[in-house]
Amino acid sequence: MSVFSHPEFDLHEQVNFFHDEATGLKAIVAIHNSNRGPALGGCRMWNYANDEDALTDALRLSKGMTYKSALANLDLGGGKSVIIGDPRQHKTEALLEMMGRCLESLSGRYIAAEDSGTSVADLKVMGRHTQYVAGITEHTGIDGQPSNGDPSPATAYGTFIGLKAAVKHRFGRDDLNGLSVAIQGVGNVGYRLAEHLRAAGAKLYVTDIHQDQVDKAVNLLGATAVHADEILSLDVDVLAPCALGAILNDNSIAAIKATVIAGAANNQLASARHDMMLKQRGILYAPDFAINAGGIIDIFYDRVGHSPEKVSRHIETIAETLDEIFRRSDATGTPCGMIANTLAEEHFLKKITV
Repeated sequence: MSVFSHPEFDLHEQVNFFHDEATGLKAIVAIHNSNRGPALGGCRMWNYANDEDALTDALRLSKGMTYKSALANLDLGGGKSVIIGDPRQHKTEALLEMMGRCLESLSGRYIAAEDSGTSVADLKVMGRHTQYVAGITEHTGIDGQPSNGDPSPATAYGTFIGLKAAVKHRFGRDDLNGLSVAIQGVGNVGYRLAEHLRAAGAKLYVTDIHQDQVDKAVNLLGATAVHADEILSLDVDVLAPCALGAILNDNSIAAIKATVIAGAANNQLASARHDMMLKQRGILYAPDFAINAGGIIDIFYDRVGHSPEKVSRHIETIAETLDEIFRRSDATGTPCGMIANTLAEEHFLKKITV
């Protein structure tokens, strides 16, 4: 398995492979860029089809974290870790403890946070053997309620703020009443986004690989369940991808009827050229690493300490960032993702000097 010639390798500073026979741990930690600070990013556990898919995910996601933190103006670099295995079957306390030891061996160059397939409780188990985990401190959340460190509420809130900014730009309206939104994935973030949208009067269509999550959205939020194969091509105003990445590709883009894409999933574009395909089809795309930055903002402030109000204000700047991206895209004809990349690179390509 080649790393340097891998199509997703993009000047990554460090890629680490960890294996422990006793616990069954197989993990990859990718550090993309640390110019602005230590690389912070989620620790994902997923039942990848093969090792190549796991490496692809680690490389793509770590790069995305560099751009996300830079665009959110945080003093952090970008990294990501993936554990290969089904979190519902293969996750054990011993495996998580070993992952903590692996993280400790990196001496703080990478700091792990919650992600798909892991929880705050899992990070706390890792934290028995490393100080380099984040988002596990109990504090007052952005909603004024006690928080155990889970960044999902902040990610969902930021995505909601960004979705509203996209709707305003495309439809010229400040309210979401009657707006139809298709949400692909109603897990920790997607469900919370659905709650915000429902409270704002939006009509929801949902799908998820876990039926219990779909049932919850249907029963508690009045959402309409949709088959996974139909969600991307549904005739709605907004498509909100909130599951795994690379779902915007040749086939799906051709079938999309929504005129706004604004969701929390990472790395939604299967390749860079799909950014232009969306532009050419007249679909307004809120770049994922711009709209879903609420979680990393929350984790950053959890580490340095600030009031919930300050965290909320920073998260709400996502709307301003997206508005600038949309306006530049309109003025130049450049797709939104490329504009977002340029803005982020202005922040992290030059090393910060003290």
